[in-house]
Formats: sequence, C-alpha cells, structure tokens
Amino acid sequence: MTTGEEVLSVARDGRVAMLIVNRPSRLNALNRDVCEALVRTLGELDRDPEVQVVVLTGAGDKAFIAGADITEFEGRTPIEQVRALDLLPVYSAAEVFSKPFIVAINGLCLGGGCELAMAADIRIASDRARFGQPEINLGIIPGGGGTQRLPRLVGLGQAYKMLYTGAMIDAAEALRTGLVDEVVAADALLDRAQSLAATIAAKSPVALRLIKEAVKASARMPLDQGLRLESALFGLAFSTEDKVEGVAAFLAKREATFVGR
Repeated sequence: MTTGEEVLSVARDGRVAMLIVNRPSRLNALNRDVCEALVRTLGELDRDPEVQVVVLTGAGDKAFIAGADITEFEGRTPIEQVRALDLLPVYSAAEVFSKPFIVAINGLCLGGGCELAMAADIRIASDRARFGQPEINLGIIPGGGGTQRLPRLVGLGQAYKMLYTGAMIDAAEALRTGLVDEVVAADALLDRAQSLAATIAAKSPVALRLIKEAVKASARMPLDQGLRLESALFGLAFSTEDKVEGVAAFLAKREATFVGR
C-alpha cells in the first residue's frame, strides 16, 4: 500500500506496520505532502485493530529525515508558517499515537526529522546516523518540539549545546546522551527494528496502550498524580480478557494469546 503519491509507503508484516518516507532524492525532507501522508496514515493505523506496532524509517541509506523542506520556507510570512504547523500537525500526530511507535534511523536525522524521532517511543539508530537541530544556522529556532523534547531526553546542557551550535553528533554520542536507545550496524537496522516490533506486537494490545498512556503522563504530571493514574490504569487492566488469559497462560506455563479486550 502506498499513500501521498508515493511519498510514504506502508508495508505490513503481521501486526507490525512499516512506514517509509520515500523522498530519497531530497534526503526524505518533510514537505507538505509527506506531513499530510504521515498524519493521515498514523490516524488510520491507530484505528486499525490489526496493527499493534508501527516502525518509521526513511528510504535509501543516506537519511532518515534530513529536516523540513527548506524550499517551502522561502517567502512565507510568520503567520503563514505558524498556520502551516497548525494545519500539518505531524509532530502531534506522532505524540498522540496510542500504540507503540518505533523509529529506525538509517542516516541523517536533522531538524524536523530529529523532532519527529523524539516524538516516537523508541529510537534505534544505524551506526552511520547523524543527528542535529541546525535551525540556528538559518536564523530560526525549532518549531516541532525540539526545544521541549530534546532537554527531556538529553538534559539541559546537552540540549543547549546542540540548539545553540547547530552542530551534528554521531550515533555513539546520541546513545551516550540518551537521544537514542540503541545503535546497531547499518545492515542490521531494519531487522532489529522489525524484531523488536514483533516482540512488542505479541503482547496485550490493551496493556500496551495503558503503559503508553501512563508513561506519557509522567512527563506532565507530578509524581503523586502519576502514581494515582498508574493505580487507576492497573485496576482497569484487571478488568480485561487479556489479564485473564495472561494469568492463565503463566500458571499453565504456556504462551499467552492476547485478543486486545
């Protein structure tokens, strides 16, 4: 299946959907068509009960997403640019996606591409990947969450350094600072992402959603409120068929077969 006139392809393998941004000649830069396709497709996959995990990567071996398509910036007024972000909420679409969301970063991951990766749940990088927020070099600042999500992942000092200088870091540095969660050889990247996705997809869909809801809330709630939410969601999990199946399978020493109810 393809969407957005080939700018985004979708391949399914069991309960895992692989999304590939397909603009390799432009280093998979985010233009209007890509953003529209991503927002629409993430919404469709979120509603699809047959899909439990999504993996996002970029076409080719040079770039995951090398930022926004700068050609669309020229001539835009401030109001037009803010309106473009509001009309194409790709970062919000990634943030609110209720299922596990993995990015497989196969090359340059810059600007808007880095911001999109940070909005996902798990970031796996090729050892050839490079990361940065180079907006300062254009005389602007990040507009897709870079000033907010980056310090939450890497700490204030590292975030300031990346944002102030616009310099790129390699995959090893990204792993050391916490920007990515795992680094693998370039030729093993997609296999590793698909393997992890398949492992997660075999778990209870209900429990996965509840975990994601609780973890996302931890970034915006004080600890006492977060613990109350976790307790409520824990109780909700006990009302599901998946809980009954999971406990029965454990006691019978067999693999659980979850149904998502």
